[in-house]
Amino acid sequence: MFFGLDGVEVGLIIVFICLFGGILSGFPVAFAIGGAGIISFGIIAAMDSAGLLIHAAIDTGSQAYRDLVNSGVKADTISLFRYPDLPRIAEPVFPSGWEVALDRNVSFIVNRMNERVLAGQSIETLLAVLMFVLMGITLERSKIADDLLTTMAKVFGPLPGGLAVSVVVVGAFLAASTGIVGATVVTMGLLALPTMLRNGYSPEIATGVIAASGTLGQIIPPSIVIVLLGTLAGDLYSAAQEARAQTAGCTDALTFLGEPAVVSVGTLFQAALLPGIMLALLYALYAFGYALLNPEKAPAVEMGSTNSEPITRNEAFTWFLGAPALLIVGTILLGNLNVVGSQSTTISSFSDIGQAASLRTNVGEECKASMIDLHGQDAWDLAVEEQKVIDDAGGLAQSEKLSIEALQERLDAKIGGAAPIGTGIAILIVLMGLFMTTARGVSPSSGTRPLIIGGIGLVLMVLVDILLVGPTTSAGVTCVLMAIPFALAMYGVVYATKLCAANELIRVVFPPLMLIVAVLGSILGGITNPTPAAALGAGGAIMLAAYRKLKDEDRSPKVIIWSTLAIIVCILVGVNFDLRINQEGVSFESWFAFFVAYGAYLYAVFGLLFSCWILYTSGVLTPVVRETAKVTSMVFTILIGSQLLNLVVISFGGEHYIQQFLKSFDNEFTVFLLVMLVLFVLGFVLDFLEIIYIVVPIVGPVIYGGSFDPKWVTIMIAVNLQTSFLTPPFGFALFYLRGVAPASVTTAHIYRGIIPFVLIQVLGLAVLWTFPGIVTIVPDLIPN
Repeated sequence: MFFGLDGVEVGLIIVFICLFGGILSGFPVAFAIGGAGIISFGIIAAMDSAGLLIHAAIDTGSQAYRDLVNSGVKADTISLFRYPDLPRIAEPVFPSGWEVALDRNVSFIVNRMNERVLAGQSIETLLAVLMFVLMGITLERSKIADDLLTTMAKVFGPLPGGLAVSVVVVGAFLAASTGIVGATVVTMGLLALPTMLRNGYSPEIATGVIAASGTLGQIIPPSIVIVLLGTLAGDLYSAAQEARAQTAGCTDALTFLGEPAVVSVGTLFQAALLPGIMLALLYALYAFGYALLNPEKAPAVEMGSTNSEPITRNEAFTWFLGAPALLIVGTILLGNLNVVGSQSTTISSFSDIGQAASLRTNVGEECKASMIDLHGQDAWDLAVEEQKVIDDAGGLAQSEKLSIEALQERLDAKIGGAAPIGTGIAILIVLMGLFMTTARGVSPSSGTRPLIIGGIGLVLMVLVDILLVGPTTSAGVTCVLMAIPFALAMYGVVYATKLCAANELIRVVFPPLMLIVAVLGSILGGITNPTPAAALGAGGAIMLAAYRKLKDEDRSPKVIIWSTLAIIVCILVGVNFDLRINQEGVSFESWFAFFVAYGAYLYAVFGLLFSCWILYTSGVLTPVVRETAKVTSMVFTILIGSQLLNLVVISFGGEHYIQQFLKSFDNEFTVFLLVMLVLFVLGFVLDFLEIIYIVVPIVGPVIYGGSFDPKWVTIMIAVNLQTSFLTPPFGFALFYLRGVAPASVTTAHIYRGIIPFVLIQVLGLAVLWTFPGIVTIVPDLIPN
C-alpha cells in the first residue's frame, strides 16, 4: 500500500488535491472542476499501472464471508468498516484496467449530459434557473433595492439598531424577488454600508448584517439552490428508497412506504418558506439585541417619515389592523358556516373508485416483517382489516359511468349544498375592501365620499351574489348582474390607489410584492410548477423595470399599466369562462369571452415587447441578457464538469468506499450529523455549486435512503450550504462586500462581523433539527 493507505483512499486524496489545486489556480471554477477530474484520473491510472495503488477488498470466496451471508446478513451490507476481521485480498483500484474505466467514463458522461443537461426529465426544472436569474438581475438593475433601503430605513431607523434591522428586511425582500446573493450584497454594500458607518454603526455589525442578509436568497424561495438541490433530491430519494425497499424484501418503494417516493421542487419551496423567515427573524433579533446592549455601536437614527401626513395611533389601529382583521376573520368564519364557499356545479360522470387499503398486504413474509417494523403493528393490522372488508365486498370497486338519473341526483345535491356567496366573489370583495381601508388609514384627512361609494358597491356585490346569482347562473349573466356594483367598487378602488400612491412605503413595496405573490403564490399554492412561475416572474420583472425607467425619464407608463391589467383580465376570464371553442355547441358568451381573453393576451404580449424595447433603448436589457447568459452558462458548465469528476470517483471505487463508511454506522442520525459537519467544513473552501454537484450525489444515496423526511433533509442541506457564503476564506459574500466596502473597513472587520451570523446559522440548523415540523408543516397544509 502507498504510505500505508488503501488505494481507494489515495485516489480520493488525489482527487481532493487536484480539485483544490484547480480552484486555487485562478482558472474559472466551471472548467477547473472538469480539468481536476481529467488530471486526477490520469494520475490514478498511472499509479495503478505502476502497482502503487492496492485496494484491500473483502475475500468473497472465504469461508468467513460465506458463513456471514448464510447467517442472514445481506451481501450489500457487508463492508470492512462493519466487519474489519473478514479475510481480504489485494487488487488494483481498476480491476479491469484503466482503459475499461476510461471507456465507461466517456460513454457515461455523454449519457449523463443528455439526461441531465440536454433532454432529461430534469431539464424543464433546470430552465427555472435561467428564468429566476433573469428575474433577479433585471430587478437588481431596476434599482429596486435603492428605494427599498431608503424606505425601510425610514420605517425602522428610529428603533435601536433600526438601520441593521432594515437591511435584514430588505435582504429578505430581495431574496424573495431576486435570489442573487452577489447582486444583493453588492447593492446593499454600496447603499447601506456608508449610511450605517456615517451614523455611528460599528464596522463589524454593519458588514456582518449586510453579508448575512444577502445570503437569505439561498433559502427563501424562489431559491436557485433549492431548484438545483431539488432536481438532485428527487432522483436520489426515489432511487435510494427503491434500493431500501428491495433490501427489506419488498418489490418496490410504493409497497414498502405506502406512498410514492417522490419529492418535487415545488414542495421544497413550500418547505423552505418558514425556515427562511425564521433565519431572517433571528438576524433581526440579533441586530436589535446587539443595539440594546451596545447603543453606541448601533444607534437609533431618525430618517424621516414615509407618509405624507401624520396618523394618530387610533387611526392606525382602526384602519391598518381592526378593519382588515374584521374583513379577513369575518370571511373565514362565514366560510366555516358555509355562507362563503364553492358554487361550482362540475361533477364527474363516473362513480368514485373504491378506497384501497392503507398498506399493501399481499407481500412476502420478509417484506411484511419490514413493513411492520417501519409502520408499526397497529398500522399493519388496520391495513389487513381494510383489505378484508374490500375482499368481502368482492374486491375494489371500479369506476363506472353514471346513468342520467344518477348524474342528475349528484347535480341536485351539489346545487343544494352550494354556498350563497361564491369563493371568488368573496376573495375579490376582501381584496378591494383591504385596499380601501388601507387608503383610508394612509390619508385620514382626505375626502371619504369615493370610499363610501366603493364600500356601497362591495355591499351590493354581496347582495347580488346572494339574491340573484346562483350555482346555475352562467358566467356571462353573472358579469352583467355584477357590472354596476363592480363599477361602484372600482370607483372607490381607483380613488384609493391615488391615496396609497402618496405613501412612500406602499408605493415602493407594492409592485415588487405583487410580483413575489404572483410567483410564489402560484408555486406554493400548487397552481403550477416552478418553471412557468419563473417565466411569469421574469416577464413581470422586465415590465416592472421598464415602468421604473419610464418614471425616471418622466414618460408615461400607461402602456405597462394597461398590460398588467390585461394579464389580470386574461386570468379572470380564463377562470370563469369555458374557453374551449374547438368543441361543438359553443355558446355566444364563450365566444365573446374567448375574444376578450385573446385580445387581452395580445395586448399583454405587446406590453412585454414594449417593455423590452424600453430597456433595450436605455441600455439596460443588453447587459441583463449578457449577465444572465454568463451565470446560467456557469451553472450548466459546473454541472457537466462535476458529472465528469463524479464519474472519476466512481470509476476507482471512491463513491462506494465513502457510502460503505457511512453505512457502517448503526444510527442514521449519526450519519446525517457527520454529513452535515462535512458539508459545513467544505463550505469554508468550496462554493455551494461544487458541493451540490460533487458531494451530494456521493452521500445522497445514504442520507436519502433512511427514514428521514426528504424535505427536511434537503432544507437542512440548503441552510448548511447558505453558510458557505459567509465562512472565510472563500465565502463569496465576503468577497463581494470587500470589493465595495470603503477603505476604513478592513477584512478583519468583515471576518469579525460575520462570526455571530455564522453561529446564528448553526443555531438555525439546531432549531430545525430539534423541531422538524418547521420544515414539514407548510407542505402538509398545502396539498400538491
